[in-house]
Amino acid sequence: MLRPGGRFAVADVVVRGDVPAEMKKSLELWVGCIAGALTDYDYVAKLAKVGFDSIAIEPTRVYSIEDARTFLIGHGLDVDAFTSEIEGKFMSAFIRALKPVVSPCCAPSCCS
Repeated sequence: MLRPGGRFAVADVVVRGDVPAEMKKSLELWVGCIAGALTDYDYVAKLAKVGFDSIAIEPTRVYSIEDARTFLIGHGLDVDAFTSEIEGKFMSAFIRALKPVVSPCCAPSCCS
C-alpha cells in the first residue's frame, strides 16, 4: 500500500498484444516469464483500477524474432510459424505510476 504521492516502479517483461496459445501452454516458458507476461494494456488497466495515475511503460529493449529464436527452438516451438505473432511484441520495460495526492479538504471553506 502506498501513501498518496507514492511512486510505483518495477522492471518487467511486457507483451504488446496476445501471446500464441502454444506459448501459454508451455510450463517452461511460463516459468521463464514469457507466457505469463502482462500486456501493456493489462498493466495500465490493473494499475488504474487500484488507484494509480500517470502510468507509463518505458521499453528498455524490444525483442526481435532473432532474439528469441534459439530459446524457442530449444523448447520445441516452430519459430518460423510464430514470426508474425512474436516479432517486436515482447519487451523489457520500466513500469511507473503515481498514487494521487488526495486533498484533505472537502470544500474551499473547510481549510480556512
